[in-house]
Amino acid sequence: MAEVSRVQRAPDDLFLKIVAGEIPATIVHSDDLVVAFEDVNPQAPVHVLVVPRERYENVAELAAASPQALARLVEVAQRIADERCGGEHRLVFNTGTAVGQSVFHVHAHVLGGRDFTWPPG
Repeated sequence: MAEVSRVQRAPDDLFLKIVAGEIPATIVHSDDLVVAFEDVNPQAPVHVLVVPRERYENVAELAAASPQALARLVEVAQRIADERCGGEHRLVFNTGTAVGQSVFHVHAHVLGGRDFTWPPG
């Protein structure tokens, strides 16, 4: 029996709809593995989300299933940071509702353009 594609298993995925062009977004990068777009609720002067084209719930799942997509995601995040905030940025992956994950399609937040405190949160 053929496996159902990851896209078909999550038809209501907000980020898949953005990737497919069904929901408008300000796209800043698109290639065969990842798409990057402006966050609609920015938390910093630079706040871009980078998502794989296929749906994985969290970064660990992405790393196990498609390390090349994870590597590309990080490469694109760095390129965006280089272009928009001199390379200095915070790259955040949330895994689970308790830490703020609200869309269960792995996504990296590229945050920059201001000073950040530590610890976060």
